[in-house]
Amino acid sequence: MYKDRFYVVTLLFLLGTLGYLTYEIMSPFFTAIAWSIVISIVFYPAFAFVSRRVKIRSVAAVITIILILIVLIVPLVYLTLMLINEVQIVAARVGTIDVGSLKEFVQKVNSLALIKKAGAYITIDEMVSEAAILENFKKIVKTLIQEVSLRIPNMLAAIVDFIFFVFTTFFLLKDGPGFLSKIKDYMPFSEAQKERLAAQIKDMIISTVYGGVVVAIIQGVLGGLAYAFIGIEAPVMWGIAMSVMSFVPLLGTFSIWGPTCAYLLIEHSYAQGIGLFVFGVFVISMVDNILKPLIIGSRTKMPTIIILFSVLGGIKLFGLIGLIMGPLITAVFISVFEIFRHPEDEITSW
Repeated sequence: MYKDRFYVVTLLFLLGTLGYLTYEIMSPFFTAIAWSIVISIVFYPAFAFVSRRVKIRSVAAVITIILILIVLIVPLVYLTLMLINEVQIVAARVGTIDVGSLKEFVQKVNSLALIKKAGAYITIDEMVSEAAILENFKKIVKTLIQEVSLRIPNMLAAIVDFIFFVFTTFFLLKDGPGFLSKIKDYMPFSEAQKERLAAQIKDMIISTVYGGVVVAIIQGVLGGLAYAFIGIEAPVMWGIAMSVMSFVPLLGTFSIWGPTCAYLLIEHSYAQGIGLFVFGVFVISMVDNILKPLIIGSRTKMPTIIILFSVLGGIKLFGLIGLIMGPLITAVFISVFEIFRHPEDEITSW
């Protein structure tokens, strides 16, 4: 009895110690690994298509990585360079704003009929100080510029992460089924439970990754093109902002183009404001309402409130990759939790 207890304690101690050391060894590469997992999931259908024709998995993985570089990395680098330029332009424009210009804008807001009716109770001039608004706005923009300046120009770290990203993606594509098979072998579930778990995780991955990524890219492109067409400065920046906000339930892309419509109408640019509103409602927003159900279909999906918290929590924990990793990890957790809820019965959909 004593020997068995000593064996278990020793085993747990070694497992915990080695697990912690492994975590410390792998932690510098978590960002590259996380991006590799997401990209591998997104492009695995392309890899499967190529491998059916090439037959050699290593060659198929190389061809898929070349496709990823052409389709994803090259446009991403170009958009990043444009984003840096546009952020600098916006920063320069913000630096030229003075209290007088802001006060003139506040007066235009106060002249609106709706604001006049609300003026019986409260006015914008009484609520805030124009100087305080301007100062806080400049601080926000300055902080954003500092973040961009610190993260983007660090080319050496970016190159190292990129190299690890390519290698990790190669092996995930080439040996992905083997990795999943090993993971399944270590799971303390019956074969039927493993199959149900794999099916539900697959459905949730398609719902959160494929549905989210495809819709975000399309909405960002449409939003950027709309901003460029009506003459709004920094269309790439606003398009990327729409792609990011597309992952956030309830708010979505409206949180970007909605305030822009209000600003254009306040500035008496009625054609641009109404045009952007119509395009936003009937084109940008309809992409989410039409395309996502086509991708997801009848598959299991997470409730909106859980997606919202998983996206926000994922961003806080992982950074930008948390937009996808947050819902993905939550989906896996819920799938495993369903196994414990229904150890023998079929897992039911929500």
